[in-house]
Amino acid sequence: MFEQFLDTNALSFRVEVIPILGVLILLEAILSADNAIALAAIVRSLPDPQQEKWALRYGLIGAFVLRVVLIFTATWVIKYWQFELAGSLYLLWLSGRFFLEKAQEGHDTKHPVRMADKLWQVVALVSLTDLAFSLDSVTAAVAVAEETWLVLIGGVAGIIALRFLAGLFIKWLSEFTHLESAGYLIVLLVGLRLFIKVFSDSLVPPEWLMLSLIGAVFLWGFSKREPLDDLDDIEAIADTKQ
Repeated sequence: MFEQFLDTNALSFRVEVIPILGVLILLEAILSADNAIALAAIVRSLPDPQQEKWALRYGLIGAFVLRVVLIFTATWVIKYWQFELAGSLYLLWLSGRFFLEKAQEGHDTKHPVRMADKLWQVVALVSLTDLAFSLDSVTAAVAVAEETWLVLIGGVAGIIALRFLAGLFIKWLSEFTHLESAGYLIVLLVGLRLFIKVFSDSLVPPEWLMLSLIGAVFLWGFSKREPLDDLDDIEAIADTKQ
């Protein structure tokens, strides 16, 4: 795929690629929603709101670099099921760790589960989580568009969508009781789908079923809001940290 990108003929713009480009951007924007809530939940584990901003910023820079590498090597990566297995195991580990710690320590929305203690660790988690989520979407994008530069534009659109959506979810995570758990439940669903795909494509749940499940999880995540007094307390704590 890298050689194709270097080919000047492949870079030529054609009118017929406009619908494909639109599909790729729309696909990335839709797929960014479940990714964004997971990244926001990871970033929120930091104790300082200022660190959250830096972790999201640098984490997405790392995610962009890894996604570009994945795009250029996609036709090679999809030949090896070990990459999908590693991605699925990472997502399953991430969600399993969250629910285990939540069960052991009884965290609530005021005290999010601490997934990492240091800024660089959270940055690494954000970058790796986006990479694991991208394993499926990038291979789908490669199937839709033959031109590498089209897939790259779609990837850039996905990162931009992630930046804005994750910022919104960080705010919402302190307002909605179940939203953090919903984020990691989505991570679990994506991890399970990727894990099943490693062993048998025929057993992989159809896309409409996955989207329906993720939509139901989103609805549950926004189903219960923190009481007004609790929200005032959370905002006061955030103001003192700033």
